[in-house]
Amino acid sequence: VQLQASGGGLVQAGESLRLSCVASGAIFRINDMGWYRQAPGKQRELVASITRDGRPNYADSVKSRFTISRDNAKKTLYLQLDSLKPEDTAVYFCNAEISRGLGYGPYWGQGTQVTVSS
Repeated sequence: VQLQASGGGLVQAGESLRLSCVASGAIFRINDMGWYRQAPGKQRELVASITRDGRPNYADSVKSRFTISRDNAKKTLYLQLDSLKPEDTAVYFCNAEISRGLGYGPYWGQGTQVTVSS
C-alpha cells in the first residue's frame, strides 16, 4: 500500500494550491484520511481530516481557508489551500487508515513541500 502526495509548490501570500494524495495497492477499505504538516523545527500537526462519509475537521489556524475532500472511488484525498500565508509553509503529509482485509493500520505519504512567500 502506498500514498502518493502531490501538488505542492512555491506561491505568494494570498494565492492558492491544491494538494492530492492517491492511495494504491492491495486496499480493502479506507477509513479516515487526513493532512498533516511539519514546518522546520516544529512538530507535525494535524491540518484537516475527513471521515469516510465526508465529515471534515479542521485545525483552527486553517478554518475558512482550507477545504478537505475525498473521492472514495478514486481512493484520492484532496486539500484546497486558499488565502495562503507565509506561516502555512511546511511539508504536507497525507495519512489514511487503511484495511487490507484484517483490521486498519495507519499509512503515510511521502510529503509535498508548500512554500508561501510574503
